[in-house]
Amino acid sequence: MASTFEVVTTSSATVEELFEISLDIDAHLASMAGSGEQAVAGVTSGSIGLGETVTWRARHFGIWFRLTTKITALDRPARFVDEQVRGPFGSFRHVHTFEPTASGTRMRDTLTVASPVFGALIERTILVPYLRRLISQRNAHLLAHLESR
Repeated sequence: MASTFEVVTTSSATVEELFEISLDIDAHLASMAGSGEQAVAGVTSGSIGLGETVTWRARHFGIWFRLTTKITALDRPARFVDEQVRGPFGSFRHVHTFEPTASGTRMRDTLTVASPVFGALIERTILVPYLRRLISQRNAHLLAHLESR
């Protein structure tokens, strides 16, 4: 069984700025420094594009994981999707959408994840809250980076 959740972030940045920084491997790595995340294969620096993959190596819950994701859809600057092609999840799909607002942009992250072993209870009580915090931290870092330019 899979669990779906959303994280909505608003910003004064433009749709284009948020879209581009969200595809930037280096910005993502900086946002995940706390987990020791590294890009170890595929696109490991700069911007990732449609059909390209990146393999991440990071420590979560005290365990080192490898996750390879692929950009499976890209509609610049409104939406892109990355999905696990190899890794620790039963399934992992992350839809990024960017909508203009009167004061900037609404960035919506919709994640659908399935735990490989433990099922719905672990997804809802541990995995989803953990991933929600990670995405929120990532987005806060990306916004701070844009504002510092």
